[in-house]
Amino acid sequence: MATRRSSSATPTAAGRIHVGVGGWVYEPWRDNFYPAGLAHSRELEYLSRRITAIEINATYYRNQSPASFARWRDAAPDGFVFAVKATRYATNRRVLGEAGESVERFLTSGLTELGPKLGPIVWQFATTKAFDAADFDDFLKLLPARVGGTALRHALEVRHPSFKCAEYLALARRHGAATVFADSDDYPSFADATGSFIYARLMRCESANACGYPAAGIDAWAARARAWAEGREPEGLERVEAPAPSAAPAARDVFMFFISGAKERAPAAAVATLAALGAAPSAG
Repeated sequence: MATRRSSSATPTAAGRIHVGVGGWVYEPWRDNFYPAGLAHSRELEYLSRRITAIEINATYYRNQSPASFARWRDAAPDGFVFAVKATRYATNRRVLGEAGESVERFLTSGLTELGPKLGPIVWQFATTKAFDAADFDDFLKLLPARVGGTALRHALEVRHPSFKCAEYLALARRHGAATVFADSDDYPSFADATGSFIYARLMRCESANACGYPAAGIDAWAARARAWAEGREPEGLERVEAPAPSAAPAARDVFMFFISGAKERAPAAAVATLAALGAAPSAG
């Protein structure tokens, strides 16, 4: 196994910036990112030494075993972070407040085996799920701050336009949950911060660009990541509310994933963004 590095996130004067992609098994990456002949069993090892975070999507479809989480933990270097997409059985339901059993089963399935490499948990809601303040409040009450001795961070990926309202923002802030920012024309896109960290999913990679985005686009997202990490609000992003002025901006960790769009370009986009941040990992 390659030599581990001491840190994989981007240090700033404020929070830390993690940049990555969704998953690590994708056939087209074997044509344009993974080296020819790389064993499939070593893809996570290879990818995790060139980016600094991965969003695990398999957990959305079925719970994984503690052994799987432990294996993924050991394959990645120190400082690497895995975000984990929560089970669809908790979020794809008519009454969210009745998801308690599914939430508990997911949170106790073994994800804490990731240890310090456990990043945020992403709760993705259906595009048809409209905002219902009472039911959403009931759901957020089901999300614990800890499982055993492990602290949890929750990110909410809401994908219905009705969530673009002050009432939702206040509710998410009251529960300390971040709202996923989606750079997309297909889903609601608003950059209001509701938690102590930022979670962004960037969905505009293009096949025509070797790095997914033109150089100016990569630089722009690197600058936004820096602003978020320093507690500032990047300009040029849609919001529901104007950002409140702060005399002393609070540091925030940032989790930024290139996902969807021309997915075959996602790893290159993440690598280029880390380079723009001056924090390209030392691949071993």
